[in-house]
Amino acid sequence: MAEKDEHTEDLTGLTDDERRKRGLAPDPVLPGQVAPKASPPRTVAVSFWLWVAGGVSLIVGYIQLRIDKPAVTQMYLDNTPDPRITPEQIISGVDRLLWFLLVASIVFSLLFALFAYKAREGTRSARTVLTILPVVLLLLIMITVPVLKLLTMLGILLFVAALILLYLPASAPYFPKVGRKK
Repeated sequence: MAEKDEHTEDLTGLTDDERRKRGLAPDPVLPGQVAPKASPPRTVAVSFWLWVAGGVSLIVGYIQLRIDKPAVTQMYLDNTPDPRITPEQIISGVDRLLWFLLVASIVFSLLFALFAYKAREGTRSARTVLTILPVVLLLLIMITVPVLKLLTMLGILLFVAALILLYLPASAPYFPKVGRKK
């Protein structure tokens, strides 16, 4: 046992940021204790609010698209090459598609907010998820709706700006790479 004690280092008194830089989890919070607050760099804090603003913009953009349902329906009616598809089927399909997109925008916005919050706490894997989610969202948008409203495009631009902020040199030390132990 004495040999094991010589090789372990004293981790008491380290902040969560210092523990994270060493590849360790933050200290657990016991009942009655106040959880320590993360102190992210300004770029990470601004990125969090850009993710939230982009999510709100995305939701409002799809509400706007939902309100503009007649124009979207007409676009699909005008561009349907298959004469076997009836206008009633198109109208029903567009209605379902717009509801799906609205719900999907809410779900994606909640995911962005959740992982941006975790990234603000310094979780490296949250930054990775925030790198992948916008790509998935963009593919979903490109596949389903050829018409993008201004607010939807603004949301996507905010997501790109937020993602760039997470990878700037000022943010890099906040997301330490955990070394592998051999």
